[in-house]
Amino acid sequence: MYLAAYSNQYRKQDVMNASPLRLVIMTYDLAILSCEQQDFSKSIKTISALRDTLDLNYPEVSNGLFSLYQWCLECIRKGDYASASTTLTELRSAWVTTEQNIAARQVPVSVSAAPA
Repeated sequence: MYLAAYSNQYRKQDVMNASPLRLVIMTYDLAILSCEQQDFSKSIKTISALRDTLDLNYPEVSNGLFSLYQWCLECIRKGDYASASTTLTELRSAWVTTEQNIAARQVPVSVSAAPA
């Protein structure tokens, strides 16, 4: 019981402190896990959340992702969780690469002691 409560608290803090990009990756993790467990309801909800939060101000990207999410949803409805999981895993990998590229561009701020 204590371990479950600790896990939930840790998860809440992880979500609260996550960047928007990290939240997308975490949602992919949940979608992939749901597909691996063949959990119809959770898979549909999670992929729908990814689809429904697309930023339509960037039509080239959002239209492509929308189509892929729709295809994943259709695969799940047909019981083809493996195809959906494979697609989601590849998309997640692209988001992780993006996150790493952004992190590499950020210059760490160093604090130096002021001269006395």
